[in-house]
Amino acid sequence: MAEQPDESKPGNTFAVAATYTSTSGNAPFMVRAAFHTSKTTPSEPLSEKKTEYLEGLREAVISVQDQVNQELTRRMEEDNLKSGQAANGAGDAREEENYGEEEQEAD
Repeated sequence: MAEQPDESKPGNTFAVAATYTSTSGNAPFMVRAAFHTSKTTPSEPLSEKKTEYLEGLREAVISVQDQVNQELTRRMEEDNLKSGQAANGAGDAREEENYGEEEQEAD
């Protein structure tokens, strides 16, 4: 997860946020990651400032993706337990193993 920036430093703080709303009735959730860029000085090349910004943005997006994936995985496991599919874990493992491939029929 991206570390929280020190907002007392001079410069700019930016944030990336995502809101997920489920069609199956689960409560929506929001995740956020912030990043900080240093204050621009007149002598600093613009390309260095852009690079710093894009590096921070990339880390924040990856952090948001990780948070969304963790929450969705947790909710999926919860839903599986509620519907009794947890006992069918072998079938899930087989589906995962054959993902994207045609299933071979046993003779």
